[in-house]
Amino acid sequence: MDKKKLCGLTPGDILQVADIPGLTMPAAISVTNSIYKKRLRDVSEFPKISGKLKHQIAEIFTAGIYDHESSVVSSDGTVKYLFRNGDGLVFETVYMSDGKRNTVCVSSQSGCRMGCPFCATGRLGFIGNLSAGDIVNQIISLPDAGKVNHVVFMGMGEPMDNIENVLKACKILTSEWGLALSPRDITVSTVGILQGIERFLAESCCNLVFSLFSPFADERKKAVPAERIYPASSVIELMKNYPLRKKRRMSVAYVMMKDINDTEKHLQGLKDLLRGSSVRINLIPYHAIAENEAVSSTPDTMMHFRHELVISGISASLRRSRGADISAACGLLASGSVS
Repeated sequence: MDKKKLCGLTPGDILQVADIPGLTMPAAISVTNSIYKKRLRDVSEFPKISGKLKHQIAEIFTAGIYDHESSVVSSDGTVKYLFRNGDGLVFETVYMSDGKRNTVCVSSQSGCRMGCPFCATGRLGFIGNLSAGDIVNQIISLPDAGKVNHVVFMGMGEPMDNIENVLKACKILTSEWGLALSPRDITVSTVGILQGIERFLAESCCNLVFSLFSPFADERKKAVPAERIYPASSVIELMKNYPLRKKRRMSVAYVMMKDINDTEKHLQGLKDLLRGSSVRINLIPYHAIAENEAVSSTPDTMMHFRHELVISGISASLRRSRGADISAACGLLASGSVS
């Protein structure tokens, strides 16, 4: 009988799967603490439970923590990791350290079915969904796992296309029996699958980022095929009107491309779309991929956009690129590129 993996389970899951006399909720919480906080891979090393109980747990479960296959380090210190799970799915993870802020960018899928032509992951096509355990493992198995204080779901895949596992991973990340991170320090990005967004907003308190590309529907359809089914206008309307609580942030990610979406017309479109709301906008340089002639907007253009948005009453910021030289920046992740 194949053993179950503890990584990816809640205390309630453990009690449900393992019908073991003496395995109480406090004991199950001790098990999840051993996995998520202590990152122990051997059940025999779990503290605060009896030797007999450890033996019974080990007959049913393995820790489910596994190492990356390879890694590469950027000139700016960013590290990209390549993972392969037990089903053979490969996916990439990025670790970025910036002073006191230590961020892991996790993947939610191997590949992606959204088909965005400006994204290296989108060109791979969809290979498979990652489990909650696969997602959490991208954090707790890293050499610097103990330093991680921010998590962003901006790696491979569309999180709202794997909403069950993403929500479960967020629960593990934010629960006291899990990693105990603040929901304010977890951000999930999406191209706009409306049903998934609605569930995410209702069932978690984590931050949401919406990838826009263009304020104009006809242009966005060419770069983000999901626009045909889930119009950006509907997503923005939901973000504008959703009641915010516990300092949750709603943001728009706007990847800027020279002469494609960085004209004065686009700037005015962004103002019209976001004015009067608490939704902020992150302006991001585009990272070119092979067989694509598009290039990033100039720093001066990006600064101009930010200035004009801010004086219009819209919160705007410029995001600094990290790890572009190792294909670890936004839109560059593609399984197997780590050497």
